[in-house]
Amino acid sequence: MLQDQAYHLRRLSNTLKPGKEKHSRVVTIASGKGGVGKSNFTLNFALSLMEFGQKVVVIDLDIGMANLDILMGAAPKANLMDMIRERKSIWSVLEKGPLGLEYLAGGSGFHSLFQMTGEERDYFFEELGKLHGYADVILIDTGAGLTIEAQRCHLAADDIILITTPEPTSMADAYSVVKILHSQKKSLSFHLLVNRVSHQREGMEAAGKFKMAVQSFLNKELKIFGAMPDDSHVTKSVLKQVPFYLEYPRSPASAMLKKLAERFVNGIPDQQESGGIKGFIRSLSKLLH
Repeated sequence: MLQDQAYHLRRLSNTLKPGKEKHSRVVTIASGKGGVGKSNFTLNFALSLMEFGQKVVVIDLDIGMANLDILMGAAPKANLMDMIRERKSIWSVLEKGPLGLEYLAGGSGFHSLFQMTGEERDYFFEELGKLHGYADVILIDTGAGLTIEAQRCHLAADDIILITTPEPTSMADAYSVVKILHSQKKSLSFHLLVNRVSHQREGMEAAGKFKMAVQSFLNKELKIFGAMPDDSHVTKSVLKQVPFYLEYPRSPASAMLKKLAERFVNGIPDQQESGGIKGFIRSLSKLLH
């Protein structure tokens, strides 16, 4: 027990050392509907970012349907709901996954952040705030579609990676996400990723058409992040409950993910432009009250 306490104290003190502080960038992962590979992308993207020297923390905020741990074949000892209800420290509930990836499991104690009492919400924000300066990137996996809490998280984030597939219905749902969020906050930063494409050309053409529609009808600039191939290795890895980036590092999906991670790291703006976890908490706190 004393060793555990000392370990968590060292971790906390390391984040507070002068000159060592990081300005964590908060990135939410969005989708217009379920089944587009959002959680799987989040997990494997986190691992690829780590290979480029990024300190990453993943938070599963898909309340009630959290499944990041399942994709890793893990059984977390504690989760977000335990942290809130049992007043646990965030350091004691952060789990370690492959390559030492740290993540906060979602849990299923209730189905909405809005069901928290004011006291629970304050504690949630207090513990979340401890991640300030701890990671370079905080990836937040929200629920599929645009639930109320997902909307609030996207509106508070520094960046939104929007995942769709080339199917017309998926593209239409993704467009609705942009339209609704843009109507509430004009300055949001969207990065479009088209998943499960037969060919890169197909994916980039679909992304180009989507970008033009958003520009024409919403007068909104949207960045094309890239296109992920429809790779059978991804399905195999899900069945094995092992991230495809680790199980099949030479697969087409892993190769593309590495390119996306490099693109993301090289494109990260100056840290002072980021609201970070503190900005995320401030915005989310206002939106939830």
